Amino acid sequence: MPITEILQKNADFYPNDLSLVEINPRLDNKTKMTWREYSLIVTDPTQAYRREMTWGEFNKTANRFANLLLTRGIKKGDKVAILMMNCIEWLPVYFGVLKTGAVVVPLNYRYTAEEIKYCINKADADFIVFGPEFTGRIEEICDRVPRVKMWLYCGEDCPSFADSFDELISYCSSKSPKIHITDNDDAAIYYSSGTTGFPKAILHSHKALMHSCMTEQAHHSQTKDDVFLLIPPLYHTGAKMHWFGSFLVGAKSVILKGIKPEWIINTASEENCSIVWLLVPWAQDILDAIDSGEIDLSQYDLSRWRLMHIGAQPVPPSLIKRWQSVFPNHQYDTNYGLSESIGPGCVHLGVENIHKVGAIGKAGYGWQVKIADENGNDVVQGEVGELAVKGPGVMKCYYKDEKATDEILKDGWLYTGDMAMCDEDGFIFLVDRKKDVIISGGENIYPVQIEDFLRHHEGIKDVAVIGIAHPRLGEIAAAIIEPKEDVTLTEEEINDFCLDLPKYKRPRKIIFADVPRNPTGKIEKPALRKKYQSENLIKIQNEIN
Repeated sequence: MPITEILQKNADFYPNDLSLVEINPRLDNKTKMTWREYSLIVTDPTQAYRREMTWGEFNKTANRFANLLLTRGIKKGDKVAILMMNCIEWLPVYFGVLKTGAVVVPLNYRYTAEEIKYCINKADADFIVFGPEFTGRIEEICDRVPRVKMWLYCGEDCPSFADSFDELISYCSSKSPKIHITDNDDAAIYYSSGTTGFPKAILHSHKALMHSCMTEQAHHSQTKDDVFLLIPPLYHTGAKMHWFGSFLVGAKSVILKGIKPEWIINTASEENCSIVWLLVPWAQDILDAIDSGEIDLSQYDLSRWRLMHIGAQPVPPSLIKRWQSVFPNHQYDTNYGLSESIGPGCVHLGVENIHKVGAIGKAGYGWQVKIADENGNDVVQGEVGELAVKGPGVMKCYYKDEKATDEILKDGWLYTGDMAMCDEDGFIFLVDRKKDVIISGGENIYPVQIEDFLRHHEGIKDVAVIGIAHPRLGEIAAAIIEPKEDVTLTEEEINDFCLDLPKYKRPRKIIFADVPRNPTGKIEKPALRKKYQSENLIKIQNEIN
């Protein structure tokens, strides 16, 4: 059934139970909130701002937005983009789009104005909902995207070029629109990128979203009494699809707008959180804060916290051993996935398999996996091949990109681009990425984008960007720069030049050296990784010792 029916069920069964809570530790008690129908609770000026929403309010708000879109001409199959920071409004907006039969298009909040423009045009989006953090970027492009029929602003002080979301939905019916939606109807477009650095539009059906709900709940056994702490960005499949397990059973979830260790621990305590999904850097920061005495666990009640799970990047086994020494009663799990497989869960370790930490696991609920050679045949156990997955969560296609679709989808199998091997017990271990994407702190960084930017520097002859190991972020971007003849460059000069890049894309390490290329002109990145990764690992080990 379409995923929108789960929201209606929750509203019917649990109309007065909490669905979402927003915690913003950075707001003071003078901050204004104008969002209708939500409770704003401030018990202490020194504490975080807390907003909450029941399942009944969630469903009514989604219905109001759906009816607004329908009055403005949205029809089944049209596209509506969301560009908002995590907040209590985000998910009702998402489901409001789905209730119309339109396709929802979440956008990365780190996109530049030009990237936003590209993604709007790529997805054929006709309506955009954006938050106050993006006013400047939207204003840069709104006159250059003629296909957009309405720019909807969610927040205070609506800019002149947009319409007020809050004002317009207040006039709309809270009744569910009567739009017939099937499992195979298009539901969402998520953006990803390959090594070219150009975002690809990944099209998913309602069936895929629904399967994601069932996969997550099957893996982590959420019940109505669980409380999920949601921290990562909702535009990404990872955070949302882990939340789907709680959504399926009508459980409460808490959106925390911040990643400081004390905020995470305090929120888990105050809100009685039982499931927390972290990225590797956040888990490390929490443990460091405990070790340093910044966090005194005796001051918190974490008795309901039963599961800590990690995704989005390789997990060091040493981190989990350290975590278990501090939190011996926690279950641990990790999931592997990609946006093309509707996020995490196509490969799953399982809380019962903590002795296999380091592996990504086995086939997830409802999924098949194989490790294939270049001809698509299974490799012998213990040999390295490309990981491929198959199941109800596989994307329909790369939207408007048949060639790219054919390269990754073959006979129903989704070829992930990740090289892997299987041990004698059937557990899969990642060996290397076929693609050159760098995963730093759970975020994908695309080397070609940085290389193209650096090549604009008049003193650079050639450049290659690779990922090298980092104890906290997993990987960082390192730029190997070959200066032009008779030109002397400094790290400071390159770092200053890179200030025009978004912060997360700036290289964290600069290396001045020759850039090797093969006879066909391609950069020999495996050789660069072998050289500089080894040097960096030795340096990290020396620092640890």
